[in-house]
Order: sequence, then C-alpha cells, then structure tokens
Amino acid sequence: MDIGRSFTYMFDDEDWLKKIAIGGVLNIIPVVNFIPMGYGLRTLNNVAAGTETPLPEWDDWGGDFTKGLMVTIALLIACLPIFILWGLSAIVAYLAEGSGVAGYCAVGPLCLEVLWGIAMLVYLPAAVIGYATKGEFSAFFQFSQVFAFIRDNLSDYIVAILLVLAAGVVASVVGGIACVVGAVFTAFWATLVSSHLMGQLQAQAATAAGPGGFATTDLSSGEGDS
Repeated sequence: MDIGRSFTYMFDDEDWLKKIAIGGVLNIIPVVNFIPMGYGLRTLNNVAAGTETPLPEWDDWGGDFTKGLMVTIALLIACLPIFILWGLSAIVAYLAEGSGVAGYCAVGPLCLEVLWGIAMLVYLPAAVIGYATKGEFSAFFQFSQVFAFIRDNLSDYIVAILLVLAAGVVASVVGGIACVVGAVFTAFWATLVSSHLMGQLQAQAATAAGPGGFATTDLSSGEGDS
C-alpha cells in the first residue's frame, strides 16, 4: 500500500481546492451530506481502477446522494443491536435502581455494545468497499464475501482501518487549530484519505483475484474521472 499518497493524492488534482471546498461545505449540511459520502465511493472506485488523478468531478450529485443514503441506511441497520442494547441497559438500570445492583445489571449490555461496536468497525469498511464496487445494497450483507475479503487482505486491512482512524484524529486536530472553518474541510479530507486506502485494498484484491474478494466486480462505475 502507498500510505503516503493516500494522505496527499488529492492535492495533485489541479482543481483540488474547488473540489475539497465543495465537499467540505456539503459535508456540514444535514441530509445534503449524503452527497460527499457518495462522492467518496466514486473516488474509491477511481483509485481501484488505477485512475492517475482519482478525484471525480462534482457532476453526479443525484447519484452521489443515493449512494450516500444507502450507506447511511446500512450503517443504521448495523447499529440497531447497539440501540437495542442501550435501551435494555437503561431499562435494567431503572428497574434495579435503589437495589444497589443497578450498575452491575447494566454492565452486561454495555459490554455487548462495545463488542458489537468493535465488530462493526472491522466489518463495515469491507462491506462499504463491496457496495462501492458492486453498486448493490445487498453487498452490505453478503457476509461470506465480506469476511473472505477481510481474511484475504487482513494485514493491509488492519493497517488501513488504523490509518483511517489516524486521519480522523489529524483532521480533528488541524481543524481545531484552524477553528470551525478549517474543520469543515479537514473532515472531508479525511473522507478522501479513507476512500484512497479502501480503493487500494480493492485494487489489490482484484489483482490477486482472491476467492472471496471483490475482484470480479465491474469498476466502470467510477464515472466522472478527472
């Protein structure tokens, strides 16, 4: 993996300032922020396809909105167990209030929430790659293919997840230093870093043609290449 390029490739685009500015502004508007999410998926596809300057043009807002919406719905479905466990924990704590065991009763559900959150942190990036490359909502729940993708690219996959988290921290710190205005754009930059890392993973899987990856997926959906 070319880690350094994931953090800087966007600046190689001659229109990088305009593209990041548009993404940053859209990112802070509720509902409209589905559009930058979809844009990130197109960027992922362009990276996987080997496009030299993978930032797409902002020319498919409707398609990007739909893709971002699908990702959000999938994330909400994945988080349902956490919401249920949180509610169960609150109910148990309320019923046990005053008995001296409220805290102990709530520990079990809270531990399960943490474990599920970690599991989704590992599972969802691969599922998003599957959706980006296939363009089918069912790709989020093709468990055998997603787990096979993770298994076949395990070391790089773990590194990519850690780097995505690191990019989020960097974006928060730099954005904080630059006040609110800076955070608007650094947050979108972190999204683009994630797109490049995940695109590299898909490209590697396609080259290796592993049995459980997304190597057979048509990557031509990366329209709008610059």
